[in-house]
Amino acid sequence: MSSPESPTLSPSLPAGDGLNIAALAGLFRHTTNSYKFVFFLALLDLLKRHRFDAERPYTYPEITLEMLSLAWFPHTYFKLSFGAQDTIAKKLDALDLGLEEGAILFANDRRALRSALADADLKDASRLMDFVPYRLQIPFLEPQLRGVDKGAWMVFEKAMPAIANAHFETARPLYRYDSDEWKDCAAITWHPDWVAYLERHFPIIQGWAAWHWLGYMQKRNPTTPGLSNKLFPPVKRDGLSKQTRYWRTILAHPDRPELRCIYSGIILTAEAFALDHYLPWSYVAHDQLWNLIPAPAAVNSAKSNNLPSPDYLRAFVELQHRGLVTASRIMPKTTFAKLTEDHLDLQGKDCVLRPRVVSRHRRL
Repeated sequence: MSSPESPTLSPSLPAGDGLNIAALAGLFRHTTNSYKFVFFLALLDLLKRHRFDAERPYTYPEITLEMLSLAWFPHTYFKLSFGAQDTIAKKLDALDLGLEEGAILFANDRRALRSALADADLKDASRLMDFVPYRLQIPFLEPQLRGVDKGAWMVFEKAMPAIANAHFETARPLYRYDSDEWKDCAAITWHPDWVAYLERHFPIIQGWAAWHWLGYMQKRNPTTPGLSNKLFPPVKRDGLSKQTRYWRTILAHPDRPELRCIYSGIILTAEAFALDHYLPWSYVAHDQLWNLIPAPAAVNSAKSNNLPSPDYLRAFVELQHRGLVTASRIMPKTTFAKLTEDHLDLQGKDCVLRPRVVSRHRRL
């Protein structure tokens, strides 16, 4: 799933057969933490996975697990901030899942992550269900909630199940609860009209929710490059064949200057090299040529996911410059222009290292 990099105007939602679309559009208004975004996205994922089954109850434990699996990729792998007052990240940090940071890189890996979460002790994480299942429904039941104190501790949450259940057929909130008593609630059941609407317009609704999630995260990670690529794991990583051919062509040319690995000083050859992400992929979330340099395979493996010391920056720039100069001489102009488009699009913000991210990566 991807979202626009710089949200400005909210995408519009499709009309829906008398459903309160204005309430849906206001779902994330005045949101100060990540819970509503992650909760709603988790509900959408579960609904799709279960083939939009409107009769099936969706339990709090499975929703909690899905929320944690959604938050894992941006928080654990990309070290993104969810906000100073947000506790989803703390819930994840408290879990011992026995997973390496690089174990969950693609969308298909979510199954392994869910399995690890299912085996973990989620008692503390289950507190995520204390508030958000009730707060999310406010826009759909505004008239019925008049007189209920939304600011007093737990007064509103305890009132919501009975109100939503009583007006389920008339006000048509998104879902009802399996009990009128807050303390006994353990599952929700979707309103069938909303399930039909979501199934009909699923890509639009999912993209709309992701767009709002991106907007929230941009405010809390303002200097993070490629943020829209860091919220959801990609279906797969693109190959590096084009970038490998670029450097192999340079290294194989007899007229090139001597090129050495910036970390080890070893002379680079076209026959034996690996491509190194100077800034780790976990920071930039792309394979653009300006960030890729050749290095011996053993050196690249040893560097792993670590940020390089600033001491290597000058050597990195010099190696890139020598590569570009050589490529401009030996490649056809159209080929060179196409390969170096990333260099021309490079912006300063793409290289800014946030202190929080730097502190959470080990230095090479």
